[in-house]
Amino acid sequence: MALRIQRHHRLARSAVRLSLGLSLVVCVGTGAFAATPGTTAPFADVHQHYKWNQTDVTSIADAVAALDSNHIGLAVVTGTPPELALELADAAPDRVVPIYGIYRTAGEWSGWPYDKRLLERTERALKSGRYRGIGEVHMIGGFIPRPDQATIAGLFGLAEPFDVPVLLHTEFSRANYLVEICQTYPGTRFLWAHAGTMVPPSEVDRALEACPNVWVEQAALDPWRYTARPVADDRNRLLPEWRELVLKWQDRFMVGSDPVWPVEQLDAWDTPDTGWEEIGRFVDFHRQWLDDLPEEAAEKIRWTNAHAFFGQDFPSK
Repeated sequence: MALRIQRHHRLARSAVRLSLGLSLVVCVGTGAFAATPGTTAPFADVHQHYKWNQTDVTSIADAVAALDSNHIGLAVVTGTPPELALELADAAPDRVVPIYGIYRTAGEWSGWPYDKRLLERTERALKSGRYRGIGEVHMIGGFIPRPDQATIAGLFGLAEPFDVPVLLHTEFSRANYLVEICQTYPGTRFLWAHAGTMVPPSEVDRALEACPNVWVEQAALDPWRYTARPVADDRNRLLPEWRELVLKWQDRFMVGSDPVWPVEQLDAWDTPDTGWEEIGRFVDFHRQWLDDLPEEAAEKIRWTNAHAFFGQDFPSK
């Protein structure tokens, strides 16, 4: 019973944080990663990678310049290997939130539940106090075991006592697997990557109804990636069913860039990834559909929800 009460209190604190609007003025930089002129409102990007096959083409300084020129005032970054996220956070501590990437090398995204040392490494990383979450964690049909498998249970169980969220990527045709996860681990907060990747808005709605511990981000749901499931029309306005969903759950939606490019390199991790050079158009896509929403809803999704979710106060710039 005590554990159940503690879980309730943690979720209640998250709900309170999500009701708080935090305002921040972000300085504007210049560089090769510039956003469309006029898009100066601060942007919270909750899905960024900084990987070993990006460092040769995008230095730490380049990445910080991209944050500046695109007015990204909060950047949630996972590293592969995980230490790369800390390097970026050291260079921009006023805006980068590093989360612990559980992959060290190419290919671990599919076999991580069978890594016998993963829980030990993750616990040590969280105890350091430097990581503010876990992820991205891939759970893809055909590769992933049941949610109660020992490593999965241990990983999601670690998130609760450290009060950090899990950035979770699922690929199933329905939300059943996600719902089972969130209900099996009710004290853990999940940020559902890519709004479920493959599921229609009705399934996202069902998951949010069933799981008060799930929030949603829409990284990579742009005209260049996940094109089989568009969320916007050719003018970059949300399709009616997505607009209705986003407005209904405006307190639990966020946005991100997921700077991975080209898309075909998702498996070819031994060649350079130029995703940070594309980040301007990824962010600008989200800005365009957000501009079509009521101002209060757009502000929540673009900025305040992410600040509240990660419990992060950054100094004004």
